Amino acid sequence: MMIYLLYALLIIATFCFMEGVAWFTHKYLMHGPLWYLHQDHHRPEPGWFEKNDAFFVIFAAPSIALFFFGWRDQLNWMFFMGLGIFLYGMAYFLVHDIIIHQRFKWLRHSDNTYIKAIRRAHKMHHKHLSKHDGESFGMLYVARKYRDAVRKEKKSAHAN
Repeated sequence: MMIYLLYALLIIATFCFMEGVAWFTHKYLMHGPLWYLHQDHHRPEPGWFEKNDAFFVIFAAPSIALFFFGWRDQLNWMFFMGLGIFLYGMAYFLVHDIIIHQRFKWLRHSDNTYIKAIRRAHKMHHKHLSKHDGESFGMLYVARKYRDAVRKEKKSAHAN
């Protein structure tokens, strides 16, 4: 029974760690040597797919490898670490592609503070059209200044 608790903690820890990996990768690789793949995300080109979508494959590779090696003989820690990466990827897709960029028109008019704050943070990130001078490189964590701005807006709207 204790092993299942450890596996659950490993999934959660890996999921949380991936936010740091996503931030680091976004700031130093996507806005650095891999800008070629990422730039069409900041300067949209016609079409539904972007070169930036290659990052889904890049991030999926470690998860797939961990699933494979964690499942081969019997379930081990690698499988559950792969599951944590997979779940982060699903959350990333939901937040980035559905909530923020609205590739699918769900949650379009949400009044949720988190959703509004994450959209605002991402909008501030996208105001920079080059790979330099960016801000807000994370995905699921929203800096306090964006949450506070949304709360202030909501409070002001309710006061009127």
